[in-house]
Amino acid sequence: MNVKLTKNINEANCITHSGTFHADEIFATLILSKILPEITLVRVQEVKEVLNDNVLIYDIGAGKYDHHQFGGNGERENGIKYAACGLIWKEFGKQLLEKYNVEDIEYTWNYIDKNLIQFIDSNDNGQLPKLQVDYRNVHISYIISLFNPRWDETNDSDENFLKALKLASIIFDEFLTDTFAKMKAKKQVEQAIVESKDGIMILEKNIPWKEFLLNSENEKAKEINYVVFPSNRGGYNVYAVPLEIGSFENRKTLPQSWRGKRDKELQEITGVKTARFCHNAGFLCSCETKADALTLAYFALGTVLNAK
Repeated sequence: MNVKLTKNINEANCITHSGTFHADEIFATLILSKILPEITLVRVQEVKEVLNDNVLIYDIGAGKYDHHQFGGNGERENGIKYAACGLIWKEFGKQLLEKYNVEDIEYTWNYIDKNLIQFIDSNDNGQLPKLQVDYRNVHISYIISLFNPRWDETNDSDENFLKALKLASIIFDEFLTDTFAKMKAKKQVEQAIVESKDGIMILEKNIPWKEFLLNSENEKAKEINYVVFPSNRGGYNVYAVPLEIGSFENRKTLPQSWRGKRDKELQEITGVKTARFCHNAGFLCSCETKADALTLAYFALGTVLNAK
Protein backbone atom coordinates (compact mmCIF):
# COMPACT_ATOMS: atom_id res chain seq x y z
CA MET A 1 0.00 0.00 0.00
CA ASN A 2 1.48 3.33 -1.11
CA VAL A 3 0.41 5.31 1.99
CA LYS A 4 2.70 6.58 4.72
CA LEU A 5 1.96 8.98 7.55
CA THR A 6 4.06 11.93 8.61
CA LYS A 7 4.02 14.46 11.44
CA ASN A 8 5.52 17.16 9.21
CA ILE A 9 2.86 19.01 7.24
CA ASN A 10 5.49 20.27 4.81
CA GLU A 11 6.20 16.69 3.70
CA ALA A 12 2.54 15.84 3.06
CA ASN A 13 0.66 15.72 -0.22
CA CYS A 14 -2.59 14.78 1.59
CA ILE A 15 -4.13 16.22 4.76
CA THR A 16 -7.02 14.98 6.86
CA HIS A 17 -8.10 15.49 10.47
CA SER A 18 -6.43 14.02 13.52
CA GLY A 19 -8.13 12.43 16.53
CA THR A 20 -10.86 9.83 16.10
CA PHE A 21 -10.93 8.47 12.55
CA HIS A 22 -13.90 7.05 10.67
CA ALA A 23 -14.61 4.92 7.60
CA ASP A 24 -15.22 8.21 5.77
CA GLU A 25 -11.60 9.40 5.58
CA ILE A 26 -10.20 5.86 5.64
CA PHE A 27 -11.95 4.98 2.37
CA ALA A 28 -11.29 8.43 0.93
CA THR A 29 -7.59 7.73 1.52
CA LEU A 30 -7.90 4.34 -0.18
CA ILE A 31 -9.50 5.85 -3.27
CA LEU A 32 -6.74 8.43 -3.50
CA SER A 33 -4.11 5.72 -3.03
CA LYS A 34 -5.29 4.15 -6.27
CA ILE A 35 -4.95 7.44 -8.14
CA LEU A 36 -1.77 8.99 -6.76
CA PRO A 37 1.66 7.37 -7.18
CA GLU A 38 2.14 7.65 -3.43
CA ILE A 39 0.49 9.33 -0.47
CA THR A 40 2.26 11.07 2.37
CA LEU A 41 -0.55 11.89 4.76
CA VAL A 42 -0.54 14.19 7.74
CA ARG A 43 -3.40 14.20 10.25
CA VAL A 44 -3.88 17.60 11.87
CA GLN A 45 -6.26 19.27 14.28
CA GLU A 46 -7.04 22.12 11.91
CA VAL A 47 -5.89 23.68 8.64
CA LYS A 48 -4.85 27.25 9.40
CA GLU A 49 -3.69 28.36 5.97
CA VAL A 50 -4.25 27.64 2.30
CA LEU A 51 -1.55 25.29 1.09
CA ASN A 52 -0.37 24.82 -2.49
CA ASP A 53 -2.76 23.32 -5.03
CA ASN A 54 -0.85 20.04 -5.12
CA VAL A 55 -1.93 19.17 -1.57
CA LEU A 56 -5.26 17.37 -1.23
CA ILE A 57 -7.20 18.32 1.91
CA TYR A 58 -10.22 16.19 2.81
CA ASP A 59 -12.63 15.81 5.73
CA ILE A 60 -11.22 19.00 7.23
CA GLY A 61 -10.82 22.65 6.25
CA ALA A 62 -14.30 23.37 4.82
CA GLY A 63 -13.00 23.01 1.28
CA LYS A 64 -13.96 21.06 -1.82
CA TYR A 65 -13.59 17.66 -0.15
CA ASP A 66 -15.01 18.49 3.28
CA HIS A 67 -18.61 18.34 4.47
CA HIS A 68 -18.44 19.87 7.95
CA GLN A 69 -19.15 23.43 6.85
CA PHE A 70 -22.60 24.91 7.46
CA GLY A 71 -25.05 23.34 5.02
CA GLY A 72 -22.70 20.49 4.16
CA ASN A 73 -21.28 20.09 0.67
CA GLY A 74 -24.13 18.89 -1.51
CA GLU A 75 -26.29 15.81 -1.67
CA ARG A 76 -27.39 13.19 -4.17
CA GLU A 77 -30.80 13.08 -5.84
CA ASN A 78 -31.94 10.49 -3.29
CA GLY A 79 -31.09 12.85 -0.43
CA ILE A 80 -27.91 11.13 0.77
CA LYS A 81 -25.49 13.90 1.67
CA TYR A 82 -21.90 13.81 0.53
CA ALA A 83 -19.23 13.10 3.12
CA ALA A 84 -15.52 13.24 2.31
CA CYS A 85 -15.55 9.68 0.93
CA GLY A 86 -18.36 10.50 -1.50
CA LEU A 87 -16.79 13.81 -2.51
CA ILE A 88 -13.50 12.07 -3.29
CA TRP A 89 -15.34 9.30 -5.16
CA LYS A 90 -17.33 11.85 -7.17
CA GLU A 91 -14.13 13.61 -8.20
CA PHE A 92 -11.76 10.68 -8.73
CA GLY A 93 -13.88 7.51 -9.01
CA LYS A 94 -14.13 7.44 -12.79
CA GLN A 95 -10.41 8.09 -13.08
CA LEU A 96 -9.83 5.08 -10.83
CA LEU A 97 -12.10 2.90 -12.99
CA GLU A 98 -10.19 3.92 -16.12
CA LYS A 99 -7.08 2.34 -14.59
CA TYR A 100 -8.96 -0.97 -14.44
CA ASN A 101 -10.13 -0.72 -18.08
CA VAL A 102 -13.77 -0.87 -17.05
CA GLU A 103 -16.03 -0.98 -20.10
CA ASP A 104 -19.14 0.81 -18.79
CA ILE A 105 -17.57 3.38 -16.48
CA GLU A 106 -20.74 5.39 -15.79
CA TYR A 107 -22.80 2.34 -14.75
CA THR A 108 -19.95 0.88 -12.69
CA TRP A 109 -19.24 4.22 -10.99
CA ASN A 110 -22.91 4.53 -10.01
CA TYR A 111 -23.02 0.91 -8.85
CA ILE A 112 -20.07 1.42 -6.50
CA ASP A 113 -21.50 4.69 -5.22
CA LYS A 114 -24.84 3.04 -4.50
CA ASN A 115 -23.50 -0.21 -3.05
CA LEU A 116 -20.65 1.08 -0.88
CA ILE A 117 -19.91 4.80 -0.89
CA GLN A 118 -23.40 6.00 -0.01
CA PHE A 119 -23.52 3.77 3.05
CA ILE A 120 -20.25 5.22 4.33
CA ASP A 121 -21.47 8.77 3.63
CA SER A 122 -24.90 8.26 5.20
CA ASN A 123 -23.37 6.79 8.34
CA ASP A 124 -20.89 9.66 8.67
CA ASN A 125 -23.65 12.25 8.16
CA GLY A 126 -26.05 10.59 10.62
CA GLN A 127 -28.50 9.55 7.92
CA LEU A 128 -28.28 5.81 8.46
CA PRO A 129 -31.72 4.55 9.54
CA LYS A 130 -31.78 3.15 13.05
CA LEU A 131 -32.78 -0.49 13.38
CA GLN A 132 -35.56 -0.93 15.91
CA VAL A 133 -33.83 -3.88 17.57
CA ASP A 134 -32.03 -4.50 20.84
CA TYR A 135 -28.72 -5.51 19.27
CA ARG A 136 -25.99 -3.53 17.52
CA ASN A 137 -25.95 -3.10 13.77
CA VAL A 138 -22.40 -4.28 13.07
CA HIS A 139 -21.36 -2.74 9.75
CA ILE A 140 -18.19 -1.65 8.01
CA SER A 141 -18.11 1.83 9.56
CA TYR A 142 -18.52 0.40 13.06
CA ILE A 143 -15.72 -2.12 12.49
CA ILE A 144 -13.36 0.63 11.30
CA SER A 145 -14.20 2.64 14.43
CA LEU A 146 -12.93 -0.24 16.59
CA PHE A 147 -9.38 0.49 15.43
CA ASN A 148 -9.29 3.82 17.25
CA PRO A 149 -7.16 3.80 20.42
CA ARG A 150 -9.07 2.88 23.56
CA TRP A 151 -9.28 5.20 26.53
CA ASP A 152 -6.65 3.25 28.44
CA GLU A 153 -4.10 3.09 25.59
CA THR A 154 -1.30 5.53 24.94
CA ASN A 155 -0.21 4.41 21.46
CA ASP A 156 0.00 6.82 18.53
CA SER A 157 -3.34 7.18 16.77
CA ASP A 158 -1.52 7.21 13.41
CA GLU A 159 -0.48 3.60 13.97
CA ASN A 160 -4.10 2.63 14.47
CA PHE A 161 -5.07 4.62 11.39
CA LEU A 162 -2.68 2.53 9.29
CA LYS A 163 -4.03 -0.70 10.77
CA ALA A 164 -7.58 0.31 9.88
CA LEU A 165 -6.40 1.35 6.44
CA LYS A 166 -4.88 -2.09 5.80
CA LEU A 167 -8.11 -3.87 6.72
CA ALA A 168 -10.20 -1.46 4.66
CA SER A 169 -7.82 -1.94 1.74
CA ILE A 170 -8.50 -5.68 1.72
CA ILE A 171 -12.25 -5.08 1.86
CA PHE A 172 -12.17 -2.40 -0.84
CA ASP A 173 -10.05 -4.52 -3.19
CA GLU A 174 -12.37 -7.48 -2.78
CA PHE A 175 -15.38 -5.22 -3.36
CA LEU A 176 -13.82 -3.88 -6.57
CA THR A 177 -12.95 -7.39 -7.76
CA ASP A 178 -16.52 -8.54 -7.05
CA THR A 179 -17.94 -5.49 -8.82
CA PHE A 180 -15.81 -5.95 -11.93
CA ALA A 181 -16.80 -9.63 -12.11
CA LYS A 182 -20.46 -8.64 -11.92
CA MET A 183 -20.03 -6.05 -14.66
CA LYS A 184 -18.72 -8.78 -16.98
CA ALA A 185 -22.06 -10.57 -16.52
CA LYS A 186 -24.17 -7.54 -17.42
CA LYS A 187 -24.15 -8.09 -21.21
CA GLN A 188 -25.04 -11.76 -20.80
CA VAL A 189 -28.00 -10.91 -18.59
CA GLU A 190 -29.23 -8.23 -21.01
CA GLN A 191 -29.04 -10.74 -23.87
CA ALA A 192 -30.90 -13.34 -21.80
CA ILE A 193 -33.63 -10.76 -21.14
CA VAL A 194 -33.99 -10.25 -24.90
CA GLU A 195 -34.24 -14.01 -25.44
CA SER A 196 -36.61 -14.66 -22.52
CA LYS A 197 -40.03 -16.17 -23.23
CA ASP A 198 -43.25 -16.56 -21.30
CA GLY A 199 -41.85 -14.77 -18.25
CA ILE A 200 -38.87 -17.13 -17.93
CA MET A 201 -35.23 -16.13 -18.40
CA ILE A 202 -32.56 -18.80 -18.98
CA LEU A 203 -28.89 -18.35 -18.09
CA GLU A 204 -26.25 -20.77 -19.34
CA LYS A 205 -23.98 -19.99 -16.39
CA ASN A 206 -24.54 -19.21 -12.72
CA ILE A 207 -23.81 -15.49 -13.02
CA PRO A 208 -25.00 -12.43 -11.05
CA TRP A 209 -28.33 -11.35 -12.51
CA LYS A 210 -30.64 -9.67 -9.98
CA GLU A 211 -29.15 -6.16 -10.15
CA PHE A 212 -29.15 -6.14 -13.95
CA LEU A 213 -32.58 -7.69 -14.41
CA LEU A 214 -34.29 -5.41 -11.90
CA ASN A 215 -32.58 -2.28 -13.27
CA SER A 216 -32.86 -3.17 -16.95
CA GLU A 217 -34.50 -0.64 -19.27
CA ASN A 218 -35.79 -3.46 -21.47
CA GLU A 219 -39.56 -3.73 -21.04
CA LYS A 220 -39.32 -7.52 -21.23
CA ALA A 221 -37.42 -7.49 -17.95
CA LYS A 222 -40.58 -6.45 -16.12
CA GLU A 223 -42.38 -9.58 -17.36
CA ILE A 224 -39.83 -12.10 -16.07
CA ASN A 225 -41.00 -14.05 -13.03
CA TYR A 226 -38.47 -16.91 -12.94
CA VAL A 227 -34.81 -17.37 -13.81
CA VAL A 228 -33.42 -20.80 -14.71
CA PHE A 229 -29.67 -21.33 -14.33
CA PRO A 230 -27.10 -24.01 -13.36
CA SER A 231 -26.77 -24.54 -9.61
CA ASN A 232 -23.33 -24.36 -8.00
CA ARG A 233 -24.36 -27.58 -6.24
CA GLY A 234 -25.01 -29.34 -9.53
CA GLY A 235 -28.23 -29.52 -11.53
CA TYR A 236 -30.39 -26.45 -12.21
CA ASN A 237 -32.27 -23.88 -10.17
CA VAL A 238 -35.55 -22.10 -10.73
CA TYR A 239 -35.36 -18.77 -8.90
CA ALA A 240 -38.31 -16.44 -8.32
CA VAL A 241 -37.51 -12.84 -9.26
CA PRO A 242 -37.74 -10.56 -6.17
CA LEU A 243 -39.73 -7.33 -6.25
CA GLU A 244 -36.51 -5.40 -5.60
CA ILE A 245 -32.94 -5.94 -4.46
CA GLY A 246 -32.94 -7.30 -0.91
CA SER A 247 -36.67 -7.99 -0.92
CA PHE A 248 -38.09 -11.26 0.42
CA GLU A 249 -41.21 -10.74 -1.67
CA ASN A 250 -41.32 -12.08 -5.21
CA ARG A 251 -43.12 -11.24 -8.39
CA LYS A 252 -44.51 -14.76 -8.38
CA THR A 253 -43.60 -17.07 -5.51
CA LEU A 254 -43.42 -20.81 -6.19
CA PRO A 255 -46.57 -22.84 -5.39
CA GLN A 256 -47.39 -23.32 -1.74
CA SER A 257 -47.69 -27.10 -2.07
CA TRP A 258 -44.06 -27.38 -3.25
CA ARG A 259 -42.48 -25.46 -0.40
CA GLY A 260 -40.26 -27.38 1.98
CA LYS A 261 -40.65 -30.56 -0.07
CA ARG A 262 -37.77 -32.55 -1.55
CA ASP A 263 -36.90 -35.57 -3.66
CA LYS A 264 -39.66 -38.22 -3.94
CA GLU A 265 -42.34 -36.12 -2.25
CA LEU A 266 -41.66 -33.14 -4.52
CA GLN A 267 -41.48 -35.42 -7.56
CA GLU A 268 -44.89 -36.86 -6.77
CA ILE A 269 -46.42 -33.41 -6.27
CA THR A 270 -44.98 -31.90 -9.45
CA GLY A 271 -44.72 -34.94 -11.70
CA VAL A 272 -41.12 -33.91 -12.48
CA LYS A 273 -38.81 -36.92 -12.17
CA THR A 274 -35.59 -35.12 -11.21
CA ALA A 275 -37.07 -32.53 -8.85
CA ARG A 276 -34.83 -32.24 -5.79
CA PHE A 277 -35.90 -29.49 -3.45
CA CYS A 278 -38.10 -26.43 -2.99
CA HIS A 279 -37.19 -23.83 -0.37
CA ASN A 280 -39.86 -23.36 2.28
CA ALA A 281 -39.95 -19.63 1.48
CA GLY A 282 -40.92 -20.41 -2.10
CA PHE A 283 -38.22 -18.45 -3.92
CA LEU A 284 -36.08 -21.39 -5.11
CA CYS A 285 -36.47 -24.93 -6.36
CA SER A 286 -33.98 -27.27 -8.01
CA CYS A 287 -33.77 -30.36 -10.15
CA GLU A 288 -31.14 -32.34 -12.02
CA THR A 289 -31.74 -31.25 -15.62
CA LYS A 290 -32.30 -28.00 -17.48
CA ALA A 291 -35.36 -29.45 -19.21
CA ASP A 292 -36.97 -30.36 -15.89
CA ALA A 293 -36.11 -26.95 -14.45
CA LEU A 294 -37.97 -25.33 -17.35
CA THR A 295 -40.88 -27.68 -16.75
CA LEU A 296 -41.03 -26.64 -13.09
CA ALA A 297 -40.89 -22.97 -14.09
CA TYR A 298 -43.78 -23.40 -16.52
CA PHE A 299 -45.75 -25.41 -13.97
CA ALA A 300 -45.23 -22.62 -11.43
CA LEU A 301 -46.55 -20.12 -13.95
CA GLY A 302 -49.54 -22.36 -14.66
CA THR A 303 -49.05 -21.95 -18.40
CA VAL A 304 -48.49 -25.65 -19.26
CA LEU A 305 -50.71 -27.29 -16.69
CA ASN A 306 -51.94 -26.30 -13.28
CA ALA A 307 -49.40 -26.75 -10.50
CA LYS A 308 -50.65 -29.09 -7.84
